[in-house]
Order: sequence, then C-alpha cells, then structure tokens
Amino acid sequence: MCRVAIRLAAILALLIGAAPKGIAGEVRVAVASNFLGAVHQLVPVFEARSGDTVTVSAGSTGKLYAQISQGAPFDVFLAADARRPRLLEEQGLALPDSRFTYARGQLALWRGGGALPARPWDALVEPGVRFVSIANPRTAPYGEAARQALEAAGLWDRVRGRLVMGENIAQTYQYVATGNAQVGLVALAQVHDAPPESRWLVPQRLYAPIDQQAVRLTAADAGARFLSFLRGAEARRMIAAFGYGLPGGDS
Repeated sequence: MCRVAIRLAAILALLIGAAPKGIAGEVRVAVASNFLGAVHQLVPVFEARSGDTVTVSAGSTGKLYAQISQGAPFDVFLAADARRPRLLEEQGLALPDSRFTYARGQLALWRGGGALPARPWDALVEPGVRFVSIANPRTAPYGEAARQALEAAGLWDRVRGRLVMGENIAQTYQYVATGNAQVGLVALAQVHDAPPESRWLVPQRLYAPIDQQAVRLTAADAGARFLSFLRGAEARRMIAAFGYGLPGGDS
C-alpha cells in the first residue's frame, strides 16, 4: 500500500513538473484556400504566444462547408465569404455570436508570364490567350467574384469558352503559375509579391464585397484563443500585409 502511494506521488510530481503554465490545446482550423498563405505566417506566431498547436486543412469554402455540415471535426472555420458561416450559425453548427469578418478579399487579374497590357482586360482576349483561369463560382467565393467582374466588364460571353475552372482559388493560381492558363483572376493575396506589371487590382465596384468571415464551431478554449488572436492588432497587420482589406467592425 505504501509503495503504491509512493509511486502515485512520484507520478503526480512528474505531471505537475511537466505541466505548462497554462493549459495548452489543439485548434483544428478549416481555412479557405486563398487565406492559406496568411495562415502559414499567423500560426507560428499564435503557437509561440499561446502554447497551443494548430492543425490546418484548406479547401474551397463550399467544400469545407459541406464537410463541416457532415460532421467533419473542426474547431474554427475561416471562410472566404459570409454566407457559409452564417448558414452554419443558423443550422446550429456554430457557436452563437462567434462570427466576425477577419478580412476583405480583393480580386486581381494576373499574367504569370509577363506584363499585362496598358488596358488590363485586353489580356483576356489577346490572340495568344488560349485559357483563362478562374475558381469555380459554385464553390469558391473568388470564383463568383470573378464571374461578376467579367459580366460587369462585358467579357463573360467572350471568354467563357476558354475558361478553365479551379476547384478552389489555390488551383486557379496553379493553372496560371504552371502555364496551363495564360491569365487568371486570383486573390490579390496570392500575387501580392509578384511583379507589379504582371498583376492588376480589379475595381471593387465590379463585384460584390468579399467579406471573409470566421466562426467558432466547438467550445474548445484553444479555438477561442485563436480567434481572439486573429482579431488582435498584430494579426491584423499581418493580414493587411498579404493584400487583404481590414474590416472596420466585427461583421
């Protein structure tokens, strides 16, 4: 009996000695593909501050929403729109009053192989352009924004026969980067460090605002800490540096 007590006391002492000052946890984050680059910069800072670990899964907002609806185990959803987080809230699949806008997306026209013409839209209809890349408007908010912009510019019917649609905005970028498409409509964040002459910021009046919203899916404390970090000044500076607009309020 005495030996058992001694062993238990020793184990308890080891556990207490190994325990961190705060209780660390894991955050499972589902993130829209356009924001993956920013998340890769944000996560190490958050982990160093909090002691928590972050597991990231990326995809199109539509596909991630479908996975969450079917029970995929995520704690936080960083979408590329406001509609899917709102739907999760309405369906009781997200914590009430946890939804907020963390970034405002911007659409860019990008040519991977050189400078755009003086009239950037002409890049879509030049003789050497065989394929134009956009994300699938059905599943990717940036794809819907691209469709709206092309329609507003009077170009949708002229280019739709040459469109190659990425499953998400990351695949859309890859089509242009690899030369499988000569030009594409991508997230500004993906090409913010590309040569200025190769990219053009599409006027925001041509498409509906891309309000990218976050929502908390579980009661995990680590998820709450991650979203609190995302709303802080340091994270906002990093997000802006990637080419995103910042919301003035929470939603």
